[in-house]
Amino acid sequence: MFVRGLLGYLPANILQGLIGFATLMVFTRVLTPAEYGQYAMAFGISSLAQTIFFTWIEAAMARFYPSEARTDVTAPQLYGTVYCLFAAAMAVFAIVCALGLWLWPMEGTLKMAMGLSLGCVVFRSLVKLVQEQRRSEGRVGAASILDMVQTAGGFGLGVLCAVLGLGGASPIVGGGLIALMCLPFIVREDWGRALKGTFSVEKTKQYAHYGFPVSASLILTLALYTVDRFLIAYFLNDAEAGAYHAGFSLASRILDVLFIWFGAAGGPAMVNALEHEGEAGLRANARLQIRTMAFVLFPAVGGLIMVAPALGTLLIGEGLRQQALLVTPLISLGALFSGLNTYYFLQAFTLSKRTRLLVVAMAIPAVSNIALNVLLIPMFGLIGAALASCLSFGLGMIGAWLLGLDTLALPVPAADLAKTAGCVAVMMAVVALIPHFDIAVVELILKGITGILVYGILAWLLDLNDIREPAQKVFARLRQRVAA
Repeated sequence: MFVRGLLGYLPANILQGLIGFATLMVFTRVLTPAEYGQYAMAFGISSLAQTIFFTWIEAAMARFYPSEARTDVTAPQLYGTVYCLFAAAMAVFAIVCALGLWLWPMEGTLKMAMGLSLGCVVFRSLVKLVQEQRRSEGRVGAASILDMVQTAGGFGLGVLCAVLGLGGASPIVGGGLIALMCLPFIVREDWGRALKGTFSVEKTKQYAHYGFPVSASLILTLALYTVDRFLIAYFLNDAEAGAYHAGFSLASRILDVLFIWFGAAGGPAMVNALEHEGEAGLRANARLQIRTMAFVLFPAVGGLIMVAPALGTLLIGEGLRQQALLVTPLISLGALFSGLNTYYFLQAFTLSKRTRLLVVAMAIPAVSNIALNVLLIPMFGLIGAALASCLSFGLGMIGAWLLGLDTLALPVPAADLAKTAGCVAVMMAVVALIPHFDIAVVELILKGITGILVYGILAWLLDLNDIREPAQKVFARLRQRVAA
């Protein structure tokens, strides 16, 4: 299921990567530095609101559907309970947002961006609920197509909103509008099951017991991605927050797309392995996943650090570029720690249904991130914020691994990971020998091809991730086709 998911979700994640770069390229030019900073803060607040009110329900759908649909695919109590809870959460969300915006002390464009962004949360959450069901059921094609429509449509509508003058809210409003447009085409099956389903108080307690800690842990995760922007704006200014967000987007965009790709395939695969094959099957599946993640993500981080100046020249507007590139290396390393933690080590707590430990695990990087930002931003500016992010994500990964040892220990093949990291270090050293070019595209292509070749040769020689045998089969097929 893991490998099938990787192949099935590949087109959607390639598109996400391309649109991610296009988003960075377009919006850092169309929006002013201050508007881009407002976008960063509005995105953080709307994501936080979605996590508080709706993510626990989405998490329940993802975790409990495989077991509850085993006897009845329509899962009547699951659907009836989940959608009743969603309706109640939506009502409370509307009241809280209205009061919050009314009492908000700030005026002007930032308040408008916040209001518009919050208005899109419900539509995005409804689509997310459908996606979680499709992924849990193994309907890779349906989930992947929905992802692609959301990604491309959200970008296009976001650009249109920016042209119409919505400022920092534009990218988020674009995503909300495409979600609203998708709903009539995807919810008939789900809402039909919900109308025929039954509400269960016992299921509500079960889902809340599982889902609330998941939401709480994600709130702490969002604090890691959000609080530093507000602290930068407080200690420095909105434009500096925008530059930091641009650098963060450049550094983490590729890695986020790759981790989401692995997570979309890996999360359901581990749940199904545990449910159907027990802990032995889970460990075999998890070992495959961590080795595959390292094989792809370690060189991605190393390559991103080496080509960041050329890539930044192409993608980031001149007003934000210089400051943004300062934080790229540290943010890249921190994004690796964060992704490994979220999509691998923290899975121990969701798989074992001991989700309260998620809160403990995420409190470590969240608290340390705030403390380190308050300490380091006044001293080192944006570099201090990037260093705080990297250190806090590293501490969080170590903490989650230690907590997981007594919960549901997932394998960590240290020798394989060290061998992969060594190959990446050699690759980076070779790429560093290539001189700087005035034409960014030439530098990017030359360094990229060199890095791929060096890493590929080393992977073949050392048989990283047992790559040699499947690669030989692929080459043999190609030779046969050429000969034919």
